[in-house]
Amino acid sequence: MENLIHTLLLALHNIALVGCAAAPFYNRNLVKSRSQYGPKLIYELDKVVEDTLQGNVPYCITFIIVLFFTGMAMPFNHYLFHGAFKELSSVATIALIIKLLSVFAMFLIMIVIFFKINPAINKIFKGFSKEANPEPQIITGFFKLRFRRKKLCEICLVFAVIVLVSSAFISFTY
Repeated sequence: MENLIHTLLLALHNIALVGCAAAPFYNRNLVKSRSQYGPKLIYELDKVVEDTLQGNVPYCITFIIVLFFTGMAMPFNHYLFHGAFKELSSVATIALIIKLLSVFAMFLIMIVIFFKINPAINKIFKGFSKEANPEPQIITGFFKLRFRRKKLCEICLVFAVIVLVSSAFISFTY
C-alpha cells in the first residue's frame, strides 16, 4: 500500500512539476511572438495575449499547490508506514533544500505577478479599445509592466528548471 500511495503522489507531483515549467515556458514564447510587433498597441492581439497569460493564473496556482503538497506528502507517507522519516544522503538533502527554495521563489514571483502586475495591466488595458488612441505615456507604462512581467516569468522558468533537475537528485542514495 505504501508503494501505491507513493507512486500516486509521485505521479501527481511530476505532473505539477511539468505544469510549473510549461506555464512560464509557453507564456515566454507567446510574449516573444508578440514582441515582433514592437511596443505599439494592437488591441485585438494584445487582448488575446492578456486573456491567454492571465487565463493561466488558476493553472499556475493549482500546479504550485499540488507540487508543494505532494512533495510534503511523500515523506509523511514513508513516516506513516515506518514510524520515521527516510534518511537522505547529503546530495539528496542539498537537492531538497534547493528544490524547496526554488518552489518558494516561484511562489513569490507568482504573488508579485498575479496580485501586483496583472491588476495594474488590467487597469490600464480597460482604458483601451479598438477605436481609442491612448496617450503615449499610458502605452509606455503598459509595455513597461509587460516587460517586468516577462522578466519575472523568465526567472520563474529558471527556478522551474532547477526544481526539475533537483528532483532527480532527491532519490540519490550514495
